[in-house]
Amino acid sequence: MHIHNLDQWRHKHNFFVSDAQNEKNTLIVVSLTAVTMLIEIVAGIAFGSMALLADGWHMGTHVAAFLITLFAYRYTRKNANNPDFSFGPGKINVLGGFASAVALAVVALMMAVESAGRFFAPVEIHYGQSMLVAVVGLSVNVACAFLLNSSHGHHHHGHSHSHDHHHDDHNLKAAYFHVLADALTSVLAIFALLFGSLFGWWALDPLMGIVGALVITRWAWGLLKESSAILLDAGVKSEVRDEIREIIEADADNRITDLHVWKIGPKHLAVLLTIVTHHPRSASAYKQLLADFNEIKHLSIEVIKCEDKPCIALDEAV
Repeated sequence: MHIHNLDQWRHKHNFFVSDAQNEKNTLIVVSLTAVTMLIEIVAGIAFGSMALLADGWHMGTHVAAFLITLFAYRYTRKNANNPDFSFGPGKINVLGGFASAVALAVVALMMAVESAGRFFAPVEIHYGQSMLVAVVGLSVNVACAFLLNSSHGHHHHGHSHSHDHHHDDHNLKAAYFHVLADALTSVLAIFALLFGSLFGWWALDPLMGIVGALVITRWAWGLLKESSAILLDAGVKSEVRDEIREIIEADADNRITDLHVWKIGPKHLAVLLTIVTHHPRSASAYKQLLADFNEIKHLSIEVIKCEDKPCIALDEAV
């Protein structure tokens, strides 16, 4: 049995421990949205305003989505070194983003159904009161968007191969989209209410609701596609695999016969590859060839020596 210290060959799998600033900002956003929701619901009941009540309950759906985001951050942090997660808990945040995207799609569907119904069963619109609700909601959402965007854009990568990793935190991206969705509905509502009050164009209100639902659906669909691809280990661009293959096969007479690349965190890759060669080298030598790939955090290499006649001379291979 090997009795020497093995720590130098071990590596951790906490490839994505939640960013403290992102988590803090999300908590502030949850608090702001929840307080606004409660105020609108209480005021709606007190003053008999359906506009206030509707917007309050609408904000409640976003509070639920933000709580998913917050839970994902905290669960990831708590299980950062849990050995039950073979490649770390990095995908928990992606799963949180996927769940929030589903919630966003549900909100869009509810908006579309309610707006379509208004064409066939118009209701009296209290323009002044509704405008106030929309302005208050927009103000809160602008503040929340500013908080989330301050974290959303602070990602820097030193990888010389410069693969695109903007907005890799799908959990935060989902929360940001929820805020944008709410802000969009407020802007469209203000537009519809303004022209409705001036010219009596009541149909603008449900029409803008449908427009908003379509835009939000597109955001939700994009996030669903992106996050589900990572959850199913299909989120790595072919250019990355091609570059790995090109670097390895440029050395000696190496040929890669099996190559698997998948994401184990927002900016972290795992690679499993099999090399066939007449001139096998140590695993560390092959790993050094890929040293510029800062994203590769887990690299497993199988080397098979080809017993057939060498394809190139040894002095040409090294």
